[in-house]
Amino acid sequence: MGTCPPALVDNAIMAVLRGERIDPPPMWLMRQAGRYLPEYRALRADKGGFLELVHDSEAACEVTIQPLRRFDFDAAILFSDILVVPHAMGQDLWFEAGEGPRLAPRIAETPLETLKPGPERLEPVYQTIRLLKAALPGGRALLGFAGSPWTIATYMVDGQGSKDHGAARRMAYADRERFAALIEAIVEATTDYLIRQVEAGVDAVQLFDSWAGSLAPDEFMRWVVEPNRAIVDRFRAACPGVPVIGFPKGAGAKLLDYAIAVKPDALGVDETIDPVWADRMLPAGLPVQGNLDPLLLVAGGDALDAGIDRIRAAFANRPHIFNLGHGIVPDTPIAHVEQLVQRVRGG
Repeated sequence: MGTCPPALVDNAIMAVLRGERIDPPPMWLMRQAGRYLPEYRALRADKGGFLELVHDSEAACEVTIQPLRRFDFDAAILFSDILVVPHAMGQDLWFEAGEGPRLAPRIAETPLETLKPGPERLEPVYQTIRLLKAALPGGRALLGFAGSPWTIATYMVDGQGSKDHGAARRMAYADRERFAALIEAIVEATTDYLIRQVEAGVDAVQLFDSWAGSLAPDEFMRWVVEPNRAIVDRFRAACPGVPVIGFPKGAGAKLLDYAIAVKPDALGVDETIDPVWADRMLPAGLPVQGNLDPLLLVAGGDALDAGIDRIRAAFANRPHIFNLGHGIVPDTPIAHVEQLVQRVRGG
């Protein structure tokens, strides 16, 4: 028996997530609320930084809505960060200017059991969602999200981001039992977090496995596929009918394994995947999301139009949500986003 309320929004994105094909495809962009928008930069400067924005529910609500005032997107995505989960699990979280996030203590050298969980740290996120449900323009879906266990573990183990995620990979090989316990703890925390997001008002959720591409095939199955499948299964038991978008960035040919085993309602496809290959190889009828290169959006011009047309043609016969292959980058010209929207809409 589920505990989550049914989604109240019925728009094009929700229809695609139910398996309908819509032409032109609905669209939103990963990191659509962000540093490419001057209004975002102004509000962030006023609040003092990124985490200050995340923890200020009224400001996070405003940031989430900002791109919808400029662009004809079909969905808003909650403004937050994947690292709020390890923060709630008991690690300290802060951002170093110009260097990125930091978590302490590092799980590489600290037993997980010594952390003191602080689930109340997530309350501002749920309040942001409640505010958004009252403030969103009509007909827009509200998407929640979380980081997937492998990606979260890479930060928790090393205390920061890295190029090769070596600390987490070494721990996964050398201390398998301890690493498995960490992954299971993240699965439990993430599942609860997503359920609470739905209870607060999101219509669908996305699982971001941003560093899925750093694992060998057997490790990919153990630390990406199995934990994501566990989250999806437990989430669906509590929230039947609420769609889940899976996004294992960098999975390459392992994308098919993920789609078959995890069984997301829709599959995010990154920019390194040939959309023609994806359409041919993925299960028939599985909705896909993506996969324009964010740097092509920076470039703009005829190349941008051609890239959009190629993706639309490749996914013309399956349910498709147009998106980027990863997040929009800060130096993206607003005029190019306007060009993208117009081209996708058929202009």
